[in-house]
Amino acid sequence: MTDYETLTLSRDGAVARLAFNRQSTLNSMNTTMRRELLAAARELNLDDSIRIVELTGEGRAFGAGADLSEDDGQGGLMMGERTRDALINEFGPAVLAIADAPKVWVAAVNGPCAGISYSYAMACDFVVMAQSAFLYQPFAGIGLVPDGGATWLTERLIGSRRALEMMVMGEKIPAAKALEWGMVNRVFADESFRQEAAAFLADLASRSPLALRYTKEALRYAATGSLSESIVKEAHLQEKCINSEDSPNAVAAFFEKRPYEWKGR
Repeated sequence: MTDYETLTLSRDGAVARLAFNRQSTLNSMNTTMRRELLAAARELNLDDSIRIVELTGEGRAFGAGADLSEDDGQGGLMMGERTRDALINEFGPAVLAIADAPKVWVAAVNGPCAGISYSYAMACDFVVMAQSAFLYQPFAGIGLVPDGGATWLTERLIGSRRALEMMVMGEKIPAAKALEWGMVNRVFADESFRQEAAAFLADLASRSPLALRYTKEALRYAATGSLSESIVKEAHLQEKCINSEDSPNAVAAFFEKRPYEWKGR
């Protein structure tokens, strides 16, 4: 796997771990990191040996959002047109690379998760959080609007009223509330977070790769399709599963009461 300057990338069998690694800035995202994240996401999505991708942060934070202190070489902070260009052509494509990936991404939110880092976490298919971690959209406090798809992602998770309140009021959402609101799947104790997150990832990796991929695809389609269109979509995906190598062999293994090793094809 490729070595990156601002990310750490490793694997354990079918599970890859991709971690933000600018610990001195709470993993805030500079130009190098946002470009490396897009490259790493593409690398992992094209690796057929990887079934599950964990996205997390090294140290005590998941990510503090964009690095507002970064000098872009053009007179200080990115302004105006440069910000728009980076959001459309670098931040946005990385969010989409996660959300539209053919495999499952899991955000392991080990600490503060703010700004654009929040968008990457919410774009994942599953989210697990440490008990002391929180989600935060600080934009209104500095006269900005949420970006990186945060409005789309959050509205669909918690509804427009809660999303507006969270974003305009700048409320930090603790793990317990995020779980109550349906923003995350699991909350683990801080002291056992890494171990419990790893067990969650291993459980996902033990399940049918095709079922994971096509269920994700069907749910994404259902978000905008009608009921009748979704029925047709499910039927086409079911046909693919039934015609795969895995499904008939898994059925045979079930009746013979023996384990089956998924091939993903």
